[in-house]
Amino acid sequence: MAYSEATVLAGGLAHIPVVIGFFGLIQKFILNKTNPKTAEKSIDSSVNIKTNESAQSTPTKTIKKPDHSKVPVNTYRPKNPFLGTVKENYSLLKKGAIGRVNHITFDLSQGDPLLKYVEGQSIGIIPAGEDSKGKPHKIRLYSIASTRHGDDFKGNTVSLCVRQLQYEKDGETIDGVCSTYLCDIAPGEKVKITGPVGKEMLLPEDEDANIIMLATGTGIAPMRAYLRRMFDPNEIEKNNWNFKGKAWLFMGAPKTANLLYDEDFESYKAKFPKNLKYTKAISREQKNPKGGRMYIQDRVLEHADELFSLIENPKTHIYLCGLKGMEPGIDEAMNKAASSKGLDWSKLRPQLKKEGRWHVETY
Repeated sequence: MAYSEATVLAGGLAHIPVVIGFFGLIQKFILNKTNPKTAEKSIDSSVNIKTNESAQSTPTKTIKKPDHSKVPVNTYRPKNPFLGTVKENYSLLKKGAIGRVNHITFDLSQGDPLLKYVEGQSIGIIPAGEDSKGKPHKIRLYSIASTRHGDDFKGNTVSLCVRQLQYEKDGETIDGVCSTYLCDIAPGEKVKITGPVGKEMLLPEDEDANIIMLATGTGIAPMRAYLRRMFDPNEIEKNNWNFKGKAWLFMGAPKTANLLYDEDFESYKAKFPKNLKYTKAISREQKNPKGGRMYIQDRVLEHADELFSLIENPKTHIYLCGLKGMEPGIDEAMNKAASSKGLDWSKLRPQLKKEGRWHVETY
């Protein structure tokens, strides 16, 4: 997944209505479960849960947020980037797919210091060359698609999942500067890399956590890192972390040929059927209950009850990554789910944010 520095903030702000809707619904659901008579009242779970005067003697509910103080950030900055070497660059798409998406791996072994990172972070790429004004190209941020051990498990590479951006302007097809640069780059070439950055999309340390992942397109990048860390045999051998919870990936794509890392995910699901669910929404090949195209929001609505049962568990985290365009659809789906249950979904987001249980990155 890629986004410029400007769109990091813009993408996050644009997605706030979805998050408000999604987590508000969850809050009302949980309140109805625990105390139907007071379910209409709001919660401030950062200190205490009080729904009426008689509840003042209720023990304080404390949720310990993860300590990310040791997570590496900004080892390399834009003014002094690391010069990494392209190790491999190959297409992730199958015959008949739409567009162009590549998996690109960079060798970090020559770094001093070594550029270390953890799952859920991003790195910056500075494209070679200059813009139309003769100035160096601006940095673009990309979500990391590999675990901290890298694709070869040696701990000195980083991988990205990059879609070539193309758009029409005045009847002309315009190629994205950095995405085209990366998709075209050959093994052995040098690339300016910065980072790592970001703590919003990090995994919880709890081995019993539940992880719900909603992704479209190259928004799968951080999810790929999470799933490798959880289920890849080599990762399990290397990690002092043995995932025991439930993981559920919702993946949206236009065609089957556009499903990214699909064979890996299917393999994980086959080996760990009790721990991983993998739900696909293939818009141009599948139909929703109304006969229209199947989108990720349709799958969310389809599994609303089971999702809410998971989210009721305080160890459940939700990760949303992909195009901002997924926002209206998910918002509509959650509104429908709320209405069908007589629920209001506008109250839980602040609670979950304080607890560090919701994670959103859109572009």
